Amino acid sequence: MKLFRVNHDGVPRYAVSETENSERVVLIDGDVFAGPPFRTGAEIKPGRILAPVTPSKVVAIGLNYRDHAAEMKKPLPAEPLMFMKPSTAVIGPEDAIRLPPGAGEVHHEAELGVVIGLLAHRVPPDRALAHVLGYTCLNDVTARELQRKDIQYTRAKGFDTFAPIGPCVAIGLDPSALEIEGWVNDTRRQSSNTRQLIFSVREIIAFVSSVMTLLPGDVIATGTPSGVGPLVAGDRVTVKVAGIGELSNTVIQ
Repeated sequence: MKLFRVNHDGVPRYAVSETENSERVVLIDGDVFAGPPFRTGAEIKPGRILAPVTPSKVVAIGLNYRDHAAEMKKPLPAEPLMFMKPSTAVIGPEDAIRLPPGAGEVHHEAELGVVIGLLAHRVPPDRALAHVLGYTCLNDVTARELQRKDIQYTRAKGFDTFAPIGPCVAIGLDPSALEIEGWVNDTRRQSSNTRQLIFSVREIIAFVSSVMTLLPGDVIATGTPSGVGPLVAGDRVTVKVAGIGELSNTVIQ
């Protein structure tokens, strides 16, 4: 089951599809974050697909694939390395990633995103997945030179348009063994599987919720595999996650 947020008659609405695409979906009435079964209405042909959620925060986990830690020449973390991306960085499918003036080299980072459905506060790992609505694709766009310069990640990760999310929230997936890829134009740069995560989705939710309360609609970015690299104006960057779909964005100056 896939949950889409779409432009319907000029208004953002949630809709659900039982198929692999969003060509025909059924509108949802009521609170989507309570999870299925949804109260559904009319079948529609949606307008533009929007970012699937409007999170209060995006909590990201760094160096969570062994091969990416190696390519960054950093030791494996003893516990999840957590940082934040502001809600103002969020964009949806086909929205443009804007390269900020003076930011230097900007990289793509293909990631699995976890969408919170139920408020989570100090949740133990064995109950963590009960707080998940579903999963989405996420691109943790990063100004790499600023990241190295600042040491901490807020500026490098926080520019407007630096958190593409979408195209949907896939409900009912097992997050433990999902293929994940990052493409730039016609070249595959990243290819891995969530089996390679250092900290599992359960462990990440438990860790983050021990620090801050996660609200419905919040998103956790679970880390990126090796193969990150630069983006330039004119590129088309795509994140693919099995069972979810493809998130594509163009890059502009």
